[in-house]
Amino acid sequence: MRDSSAAYVALGSNLDDPAAQVEGGFAALAALPGTRLVARSRVYRTPPWGGVEQPAFVNAVAALETSLAPHALLRALLAVEARAGRTRGVRYGPRTLDLDLLLFGDCELRETGLTLPHPRLHERAFVLLPLADVARDLEVPGHGSVAKLLARVDTAGCVAIDG
Repeated sequence: MRDSSAAYVALGSNLDDPAAQVEGGFAALAALPGTRLVARSRVYRTPPWGGVEQPAFVNAVAALETSLAPHALLRALLAVEARAGRTRGVRYGPRTLDLDLLLFGDCELRETGLTLPHPRLHERAFVLLPLADVARDLEVPGHGSVAKLLARVDTAGCVAIDG
């Protein structure tokens, strides 16, 4: 792929057959124009986060190579979420499919609607565990390596469910 960048996307679901939603998310990411799915993490069952009572989540991470620009990739991710029936209501609440753009090359952005790297990825076990599966030594700008960040978070309750 020409003029491409590495991008990492977190996938999560806790509604409407979460494991199937995440698998569908991987397939949708692989089908994005100008984008190739390079690697996928194991799938994890994780406790809900954010203080809202809800079912456990299924989480994973996709490593992509894409010729899309960061904002174009974000728009594509939002369209995939919408096709999966995602509605935005309660913050940190239940969802059919959540796709978060975690990292895009070494890009650092702080704009309305898009912050890179994702502003809370360094403190979330449900992101760092699957990210370590595909990019353990990756440096997160301003925070350090994925492996070092993972060593600092509580992974209790996070269990790989697909080997």
